[in-house]
Amino acid sequence: MPLLQHGKPLLLRLAALIRRHPWLVAIFGFASGLASFLLVERQAGLASVLALVMLVSWLWLILENLLRERIARRFGFELPPPLLRYATQLIHQESLFFVLPFFFITTTWDSGQALFSGLLGAAALVSIIDPLYYRWLAPRRWLYLGFHCLTLFAVLLTALPLILKLTTPQSYRLALAIAVLLSLPSLLGSINVARWWRGLLLLGLCLALGVGGWLTRVWVPPATLWLTEAALSAEFDGYRRSPGQRLKQLGADRLRRQGLYAYTAISAPRGLNERIYHVWRHEGREVERIALSIHGGRKQGYRAWSHKQNFPADAAGRWQVQVLTEAGQMIGVLRFRVLAAEAADAASERYEDAAASAGLVLPVQPKNQ
Repeated sequence: MPLLQHGKPLLLRLAALIRRHPWLVAIFGFASGLASFLLVERQAGLASVLALVMLVSWLWLILENLLRERIARRFGFELPPPLLRYATQLIHQESLFFVLPFFFITTTWDSGQALFSGLLGAAALVSIIDPLYYRWLAPRRWLYLGFHCLTLFAVLLTALPLILKLTTPQSYRLALAIAVLLSLPSLLGSINVARWWRGLLLLGLCLALGVGGWLTRVWVPPATLWLTEAALSAEFDGYRRSPGQRLKQLGADRLRRQGLYAYTAISAPRGLNERIYHVWRHEGREVERIALSIHGGRKQGYRAWSHKQNFPADAAGRWQVQVLTEAGQMIGVLRFRVLAAEAADAASERYEDAAASAGLVLPVQPKNQ
């Protein structure tokens, strides 16, 4: 009781300071988010501590109304509403700027994942612009609920693998379940139906959120897994675990004769064991799915590769090797083009002509008859 009485003037002065200088919250949120990323990159243990702090702050946000009423009833001390509003904004800022570096690194930008990461970036921008946050976002309860759930979902996706060493599929399912569960009170307050089927409507909305989140998981980057190196090559040094000459295109005859290696080095948190897949696709159609296991903790990334030798007779066209988690989230994608025999011969002749004009002597290669 005495502690709260002595602390009341301090809290009031702090609230007044924030009201006079609201930009301090934005600067502090951005600076701490940037510092979090720099520290997380260098110390995995500190990353877990920072992630735990994020989750504790969210626990306060969830129990804010209950704790405020209990404190007021027992100690006769009511926390200033402006301070609570700024505390909520600060938690949103801290959370978004904490997760942004992870998602921006792991996003495959030429895929649908750009939508999710772009949405996170827009949410972070809204959180530091007071007119947008307080006059446009906060009064619209349904929009504020979506903002709140999106931020919490992103924090859980990042924090759970760091703290609990959960795999990406486990983290995704748990983060989605928690985000949907914690949206229940807000959904309940948004539904103004007084009849018995209000409960059915609430249940239907929660199921829609959960199913929608699961079906769109391919658009959500795996926050704690990213490619540090990737290559396609017809040769591979097993002793050094490194690919040979990188390829973007090759002839169909050479492809069937030598096959092709897909090499990926994937960074993951220390202690995390994960199963990933190399999914080979031809003109958008899945041809083969190869399972690989990776282990976290290596700074340069855990090296994994697959060697495909069985290709269809008509292999010409556009190919992809998608690197996917077990939950279907894309870590990255490698692309190459297979040329038909005539096109490959023409490309080889152009290369030989260019080399001859430059005065180079090329070794004679036997041609298939």
